[in-house]
Amino acid sequence: MNIGTYIFAQITSFLPQRQFRRIVSKYNDRTQGWSLSHWGHLLVLMFGQLMGCCSLRELTDITSAHNKKSPFLGFGNTAVTRQMLSRANSVRDYRIFEEYAFFMVGIAQQLRITKEFELHGRFYAVDSTTIDLCMSVFNWAKFRSTKSGVKIHTQIDIVTEIPVFYRITNAIVHDINAMDWLRYEPNACYVFDRGYFDLSRLYIIHISMAFFIIREKFSPKYEIVDGEDILDGADGVFFDQTIRFTSKRNKENYPGVISIAVRLRSVSD
Repeated sequence: MNIGTYIFAQITSFLPQRQFRRIVSKYNDRTQGWSLSHWGHLLVLMFGQLMGCCSLRELTDITSAHNKKSPFLGFGNTAVTRQMLSRANSVRDYRIFEEYAFFMVGIAQQLRITKEFELHGRFYAVDSTTIDLCMSVFNWAKFRSTKSGVKIHTQIDIVTEIPVFYRITNAIVHDINAMDWLRYEPNACYVFDRGYFDLSRLYIIHISMAFFIIREKFSPKYEIVDGEDILDGADGVFFDQTIRFTSKRNKENYPGVISIAVRLRSVSD
């Protein structure tokens, strides 16, 4: 047994298999009687990730090479063929694996929380990244005249540095749309860049009893409800105010008050 298969077996031995079976039982999946079980399917995909496989063919070639170790690795007694794995990937209910992934994320979050970073609520960072693809191969993902791509929208728990939400879309989908998919927690704070500046969506965070931090995208008209000028500006902040938007459209999109801090940018910013 080589070191890679040994490490894999040790890692997967800690996975709560009973919880996975509970999740499988929730879904009326017609593939439950297949020779490649749901658990074996999951482990095969994890094995491919650990081994750095770049294709289905490469993955099944490696599992075939370790065929005698399949029961030890948890794949089952039947050899995993490319046709078998391809069919399982296309037919099986993805929600089984998604729900189990988020269950494991929850466990990881609890283990990663330390007393060194205590806040009244959670802090999340929301952002996206675009992965460029070859247009001749992935023409379904076209988003520019010369390239294709997909975008990964991610919400990261800042304390634990663990992603708690992610969704893959075509790269043409704007970042703002990701705000409609998030479930806002009371007392939590969400950090966005200016690409997410949309007052109607930010107001949903406000009425959800949560908070947000974002840089303004434009200079809106507003009136000061409360606050003061900070004369010394020792920390670079010169205004700390509560305001209300005065233009008709902005008042309709964000009818409540909002706190702002104006910081003087230095030459190094």
